[in-house]
Amino acid sequence: MEWSTACVDWEERIVARRSLVPCAPLFPDEAEAALEVFKSLRIVDVAGRPTFGEACDEWVFDFVRAIFGAYDHRSAKRYIREFFLLISKKNAKSTIAAGIMITALIRNWRHSAELLILAPTLEVAKNAFKPASDMVNADPELLDLLHIQQNFRQITNRLTGAILKVVAADSNTVGGKKAAFVLVDELWLFGKMANADSMLSEATGGLVSRDEGFVIYLSTQSDEPPAGVFKEKLDYFRNVRDGIIVDNKSLAVIYEFPTAMIDAEAYLDPANFYITNPNMGRSVSQEWINDKFKEKQEAGEGPFRTFLAKHGNVEIGMKLRNDNWPGAKYWPDAADESITLETIIDRCEVVTIGIDGGGLDDLGGLAVLGRCKTTRDWLLWNKAWAHDDVLARRKDIASVLRDFAKKDEKRKRGADLVICEGPTQDIVEIADICTQIRDAGLLPEKGGIGVDRMGLPGILEELLSRGFDVDVNGGTITGIPQGGHLNPAILGSERRLKDGTMWHAGQAIMAWCVGNAKVEMKTNARSITKQLSGSGKIDPLMAMFNAIMLMSRNPEATGRSVYETRGLRIA
Repeated sequence: MEWSTACVDWEERIVARRSLVPCAPLFPDEAEAALEVFKSLRIVDVAGRPTFGEACDEWVFDFVRAIFGAYDHRSAKRYIREFFLLISKKNAKSTIAAGIMITALIRNWRHSAELLILAPTLEVAKNAFKPASDMVNADPELLDLLHIQQNFRQITNRLTGAILKVVAADSNTVGGKKAAFVLVDELWLFGKMANADSMLSEATGGLVSRDEGFVIYLSTQSDEPPAGVFKEKLDYFRNVRDGIIVDNKSLAVIYEFPTAMIDAEAYLDPANFYITNPNMGRSVSQEWINDKFKEKQEAGEGPFRTFLAKHGNVEIGMKLRNDNWPGAKYWPDAADESITLETIIDRCEVVTIGIDGGGLDDLGGLAVLGRCKTTRDWLLWNKAWAHDDVLARRKDIASVLRDFAKKDEKRKRGADLVICEGPTQDIVEIADICTQIRDAGLLPEKGGIGVDRMGLPGILEELLSRGFDVDVNGGTITGIPQGGHLNPAILGSERRLKDGTMWHAGQAIMAWCVGNAKVEMKTNARSITKQLSGSGKIDPLMAMFNAIMLMSRNPEATGRSVYETRGLRIA
C-alpha cells in the first residue's frame, strides 16, 4: 500500500476552500463506520442541539475520516499515527476534539484501554470534558453504554472497561500512562512549559505497545513567537505537509495564510479570514470578525497582533507593543543571513564589540559590529550564553532559551545561545572572540570593546589576561554608561535600520530580544533597560547598543596582529 501525507499544493487548496487532507482514507469502511458514530453525536451548546452531521462542514468530516480511516481492523494496526491540526480560535476545535475521542471510546476494541485528552491547564481540561460529557448525556443509548464520572473527569465504556480521561498537564498526572489514544489540546500553551517535552513523552509512551493507537495535536497559533514543543511540532508538521520531510505516518492540517499573502499583508483584510477559519458562517461569524478587527486595531499594536494570531493564525515574529522600541518595526527587513562572524571579519575594515555580562540567572550577550569595506554599512552578529541557573529560575522562558541553544539546521549555522557547562565558559568564549577579532587587526586601538560599567568583573579580568587594556591607559576596553546615556545608539540604530545602512544576521534570539525591548522616556532621552523588559531578556540587544556607541565614533582599525604580519600566527 502506498500513500503520501504531503500536501504540496496546500496554498492553492486553502484559498479555494478545498480539503487540506491530501489522501483518501486508507481503509474507507473503517472511515465511514467511525464517521457515522461521530456524525450522530450532539452539540448541546448550539441552538437546536444539532448533531455533528447536521452542524459541521466537510473539512471536519475529512479530518475524522483521515484519523479513523488509517486503521486496518484485520491487522489491528494504524498506518497514520500522528495528526496535527492548527486552526483559528472559535472554530469548534475543543468540541470536535471531544467528538473524536468519544468516537474512539466507542469504536475501540481493547478491554481496559486508556484514552487521554491532555490539556495544558485545568480550565482547558474542563473545556474539553464538558462537551464530551454533554454528548453522552444528550443520547439515551450512549448513557447506557458510557458511564460519566464528573469528579474524575472521565468516561468509561461499560462493555470494554475502556476509560477516556481528561487531565490537566502535570508530570504526576501523566507519569506511567499507557494510553492508546491521546489528544493534546492547545499545544501552544505546552510550548511555554519548561518540562512539556518529557511530559508529552510520558503521555504518549503507551503507543509503543498499541499499534491501533494515535496521537492528535490540536492548537491555535501562539500569542507569542512559537517556542518549545509547539515550535518543534509546528516546524516538523509543516515540513511533512510541504514534502520536505517524508513521513507518511504523520498528517498535518494547518490553516494558515500562504506565504505570498503574508508578504502582501493580505491578512489585514477581514474578507480573507475565511482562509484560517473554515467554520466561517457556522461557529465563526464574519460580522463578529469584522467588528473585533476594528476594535483591536484601535486598541493598539499588541492587542491587534494577538487578535491576528488567534483569529487569523498569523505567526507572531516579535511582540510589538505600544511601548516597543521603534527599531523593531524595521528589524525583519534588515536581516541578511549571509552575515556570520567569519564574513564580518572578511568583509569589514573595522569592528567594535559590545558585551553585556549577566549573572548566573541572566544571559551574557555579545555583539560584533563591523563597518563594511565597500559600502560602509554596519553588519551585526550576536551570540549569547546562559547558565543552567537561568533555566531553573526563569521557567517561563526556559523552553524559549532551549530553542535558541539548538543548531539552525535549515541555515546550516551554529546555535545563537550556548548553555554553559562550566562556571567560566561564557567568559572564556567571549574573550576568545575578542582575541580573534583583535588578531585579525580589526579592533580600534582605543575604544574597541564596550562593556557595561556595572557588568561582571570576571569578563574584564579575562580580557586583561589576554593583553587587552582599558581605554584610560590607552587600551581598547571602554566602560559604556547605560540607561539614557545609550540614547544616541538607540536613535542611531533606528534610523540605520530604516534607511538600509545597518544589517544583521537574522538570528532568532535577536528577533526575540528586539521584541522584548520596552522604551521609557526620561527627560528628552529614550531608555531601554532590563528592568523594563521583565522576564523577557534583552542582553544581546544591550550588547549591540554598546557596540554602536563605539562604532558611532567613526573608529579606524589598528591593523593586523604583529604575529600575523611576521607569518608566525597559525589560523
